[in-house]
Amino acid sequence: MGIDTVRTAGADETADRRREQRGWYFYDWACSVYSTSVLTVFLGPYLTSVAKSAADADGYVHPLGVPVRAGSFFAYAVSLSVIAAVLVMPLVGAAADRTGRKKPLLAAAAYVGAAATTGMFFLSGDRYLLGGVLLVVANAAQSVGMMLYNSYLPQIAGPEERDAVSSRGWAFGYAAGSLVLIANLVLYSGHDSFGVSQTMAVRICLASAGLWWGAFTLIPLARLRDRRSAQREAALPGMRQLAATVRDMRRHPLTVAFLLAYLVYNDGIQTVISQASVYGSEELGLDQSTLITAVLLVQVLAVAGALAMGRLARTYGAKRTILGSLIAWTLTLGAGYFLPAKAPLFFFVLAAGIGLVLGGSQALSRSLFSHLVPPGKEAEYFSAYELSDRGMSWLGPLLFGVTYQLTGSYRSAIISLVAFFAIGFVLLARVPVRRAIGDAGNPVPERI
Repeated sequence: MGIDTVRTAGADETADRRREQRGWYFYDWACSVYSTSVLTVFLGPYLTSVAKSAADADGYVHPLGVPVRAGSFFAYAVSLSVIAAVLVMPLVGAAADRTGRKKPLLAAAAYVGAAATTGMFFLSGDRYLLGGVLLVVANAAQSVGMMLYNSYLPQIAGPEERDAVSSRGWAFGYAAGSLVLIANLVLYSGHDSFGVSQTMAVRICLASAGLWWGAFTLIPLARLRDRRSAQREAALPGMRQLAATVRDMRRHPLTVAFLLAYLVYNDGIQTVISQASVYGSEELGLDQSTLITAVLLVQVLAVAGALAMGRLARTYGAKRTILGSLIAWTLTLGAGYFLPAKAPLFFFVLAAGIGLVLGGSQALSRSLFSHLVPPGKEAEYFSAYELSDRGMSWLGPLLFGVTYQLTGSYRSAIISLVAFFAIGFVLLARVPVRRAIGDAGNPVPERI
């Protein structure tokens, strides 16, 4: 084979990899709208209002005969969706690795989730149970889809480019979330001028997220490709498969050490995201329009933050950049403690700080973990990663709630979350990532 032939083959391989990467970005573009518009902004308050309209005189609804306070229905539905994801993800992850057919499984998860989200258009009147079922299905499907999506990263990006590729994926997701949220807020705020009721505007916003998810999923499905797997064992039932994955991970204790650090500091990140609006409304006395604008600001700046931290990782390495972001999170919470009430401008500054570190800390954590996954176990290990992301983020809200209960101060509750970033920093700093990558059987990047 001549030199020119080798060069041509190498150029073709690079072009194919770049094409796959561009397709991969678009799944984040497709499904992140669900997280932003549906989960973060519209569904919680709307489903709660539907449940309250169906409640009895004591304020309870009775799904399957179980008395549930209407105001708690949304939270319980989210929790149930996490349980469903915990049962399904390890099974799907193992099947994806053993068959090498990730793409059909990704398509199934995406379109089940998109169909359930689109079906939220029919959530009206007292149909709270329909809303709960659709939420459980959509949320679990999104978890499964993100697990499969993340597991492509080690296959489509070389060690030296993985931080940048992961960061671009997060940036695509936040950009899509910002774009659709702007359109949603225009419709919601000006619903009278569009000739629809406020309730109908919310239903359209919910359904549009599902349509967006389904439409743009076509791009990654067209560009990503399946890879043959040497594994041929049959996948085990859900919990047995999870136990098998955990046993296998015990052979890679440094990978588990990173996952533990991620579990801790990510719990802090997720709690800040979920409780910032409560802090803004209850402690700072800010109205709903201010809070929604702050959510939009976080989305927009998270795009720049993810790309900027991806560039920093090229110079300083992913681990150091993540450690720096945890310091930034701590400083942001410290500033939040001193925010004056009834001062939207200062809250927007806090939202800007969150946005700048949010996307990058998540993107680089994903790319760093991808180096620690043994070859051929990508989907199986990313199921554990996704579980730590979604299924284990309950300690933060618990600490937040207990601190408020004991002190009666949301300021004390928000500053208590510093513990997650401090402990996560110490745990991550102690992980020898170069040795961990080598122990997993992967090439060690020049800068990590």
